[in-house]
Amino acid sequence: MRLLIRHETRYRYDSPVTRTLQTLRLTPRSHDGQEVLRWRVLPPAGASLAPGEDGYGNIVEMLSLERPHGALTLLVEGEVVTRDTGGVVIGAEERFPPAFYLRPSPLAGADAALIALAEGAAAGEREPLALAHALMLAVHGRIAFRPGLTHAATTAAEALSAGIGVCQDHTHVFLACARHLGLPARYVSGYLLMADGSVEQAAGHAWAEAFIDGLGWVGFDAANGVCPTEHYVRVAIGLDYRDTAPVRGLRQGGGAEALEVVVRVGQAQTQAQA
Repeated sequence: MRLLIRHETRYRYDSPVTRTLQTLRLTPRSHDGQEVLRWRVLPPAGASLAPGEDGYGNIVEMLSLERPHGALTLLVEGEVVTRDTGGVVIGAEERFPPAFYLRPSPLAGADAALIALAEGAAAGEREPLALAHALMLAVHGRIAFRPGLTHAATTAAEALSAGIGVCQDHTHVFLACARHLGLPARYVSGYLLMADGSVEQAAGHAWAEAFIDGLGWVGFDAANGVCPTEHYVRVAIGLDYRDTAPVRGLRQGGGAEALEVVVRVGQAQTQAQA
């Protein structure tokens, strides 16, 4: 599948910002499940971008804008060819052994309620692949998808207690439960071509990957109750959202800010016509 992606992030400030520094994780790598044909990050006028990588092997750009500005717009666009691998991640950059992803993280720690959910999903089933599928469906059934009621710092425990959230919350709950059960699991940020045909979205997407002996890393999208297919573009990995946030940074001045994000994911026109 040939996917076209456009991701625009707009900030507006009450008063001028004198300096902005941001860490961007917005650029995917090619691997056996996806080929990045073209990709570019367009910073605002006057800003500089310094490319690099983080400890997980994610592509990172450091943005610096050191002139007064009352608004900032960051645009990302590209084209990626994907194929369905049954959720199995093949040929991706790996910096850590699977056991690294058993450690708890600030947004995906397990409390008593999460432990109970994990143990209930396991129900005596310890075969890793079946366990991961059961856990994905259990999380999908416990967290109703409802945007606008959680935020970037919402923990897995808070999301489960509320019973509502977005893909980030589904993923954190899955991670906390999987790690409690001894299943290495990590957070994935990326993009999703919506099944209902809608192109414009308010954000990117998130899902989990669990390490399954004999298969390697396998994706589990608890928000949708499915393993990733050719509709998914994988961008960054980490222990939780904080390691994969598309844009994180700091600024001097500016007062209050208004943030608007518009993501468009569609099929290339030639393929859609075919």
